[in-house]
Amino acid sequence: MARPGALWRNRERETEAGASQPRRQPLPGRPAADRSRQARPIEPIALDRLIHEQMRLGIVSALAVNESLSFNDLKKLLDATDGNLSVHARKLEEAQYVACTKFFAGRFPKTEYRLTPAGRKALETYLDQMEALIRATRER
Repeated sequence: MARPGALWRNRERETEAGASQPRRQPLPGRPAADRSRQARPIEPIALDRLIHEQMRLGIVSALAVNESLSFNDLKKLLDATDGNLSVHARKLEEAQYVACTKFFAGRFPKTEYRLTPAGRKALETYLDQMEALIRATRER
């Protein structure tokens, strides 16, 4: 079993004199690196961290294909707990990506969510950025 940090120490090998120098030969059983294709640096993409989180992306995506959804519909669709869904929905509401309407249906309280124009634009921008990242990755 390798010692902790052994992976880092293995990047250099000891010469007979005891001095270390960078490894120049591939590890046994591994092909040499193909240096004919140099990797092009990719500009970092500033993803919308608010939408990028899994639960919030699920909420925004579900609302993008539905005019509105009730709290219970979202909860079932995303397999979320009440607390988890409400916290993430509130963050999207604070960013004005989602509008929340509370009302009573008979004697029962209802909460409905819908995607705002700002939320739709943020989702479209996010999807464009993800598509660009996928294209860049496939071109490599």
